[in-house]
Amino acid sequence: MTPSSPPDRPSSPPTTTTTAAPAGEPRRSIPGNVVRGALIGVVETVPGVSGGTVALVVGIYDELINSAGHVVSAGKRALLGPDRAAGVRHHLALVHWRIVVPVVLGMVAALLTVAGPMSHLVEEYPVTMRALFFGMVLASVGVPLRLAGGAVRARDAALVALAAALAFVLVSIPPTTVAPAPLLVVLAAMVAVSALLLPGLSGSFLLLTIGLYQPTLRAVDELDLGYLSLFFLGAALGMVVIVKGLQWLLDHHHRVTMLALTGLMLGALRTLWPWQLEDRTLLSPEGDWWVQLLAAAAGCVVVLVLLAVDARTRARTGHGSQEELAGVESGDEAAGGAPGSTR
Repeated sequence: MTPSSPPDRPSSPPTTTTTAAPAGEPRRSIPGNVVRGALIGVVETVPGVSGGTVALVVGIYDELINSAGHVVSAGKRALLGPDRAAGVRHHLALVHWRIVVPVVLGMVAALLTVAGPMSHLVEEYPVTMRALFFGMVLASVGVPLRLAGGAVRARDAALVALAAALAFVLVSIPPTTVAPAPLLVVLAAMVAVSALLLPGLSGSFLLLTIGLYQPTLRAVDELDLGYLSLFFLGAALGMVVIVKGLQWLLDHHHRVTMLALTGLMLGALRTLWPWQLEDRTLLSPEGDWWVQLLAAAAGCVVVLVLLAVDARTRARTGHGSQEELAGVESGDEAAGGAPGSTR
């Protein structure tokens, strides 16, 4: 898909072949993917910043969503059939393992090493940290808008505005504090993983709203296996429920999805406004406002540098702007209609 192509992706024609590896997979280095995963893991510990936003910025969002979708489909075929073995092999062959495995390793390593210090920084320097991340997210807003392709029409602007308003209302809900009951931990993890998959919504922020942010970071920092087992169970259930819907939207309504994600990111900036009370009442700039302005500028620079490095890497490896706009469209269109596939 190019910027002048139709807004949504066309349906994939049936094919009778299976793919040994995801077609059109970007040639990115394994160490680079570990670093991308570490960046996602770091920001997932910060209320207000979305790991999905980072995945978009570093250019692996489509690959992660499609890979997760094929893992879910493989599990479904293994349980329900038909042709269990062939179906599982087919879907697992379409997973971008060269991206997924290093990214997951980087995320886990970052979460285990950064959760404690990041929680301390957010508690000790809340205004400066919010300003830093406000700048990072603001600089990232153009990424899904660019991936949508084409000129922004009036109805596109209306969609962005609607998504922004919904996100603004959601992140305005005052935080609460609750006891981490097992069922609540599972349900909270299901909600949080949806935010991991949606740029603009922060899993940590939703945990903070529910009242489980500090207990979850504490469990990661102290390796509380009982709590973490419940949390991972909920995350897995949430992934199964949500990822297939996102995969379908990216495959069939890519432009509309990216425009909606742009609005979500814009609306979610409300939670990162540096000057606000604990109940999320917004305040006007005060005190050393210029320090926060510098922090926001530094956040913008960090994201712009990441985008520049990723663009140079894409140019060097031959994965350029057209592939960036289309995500993994070529791979999905080559294999999406294979017999027995459940997308």
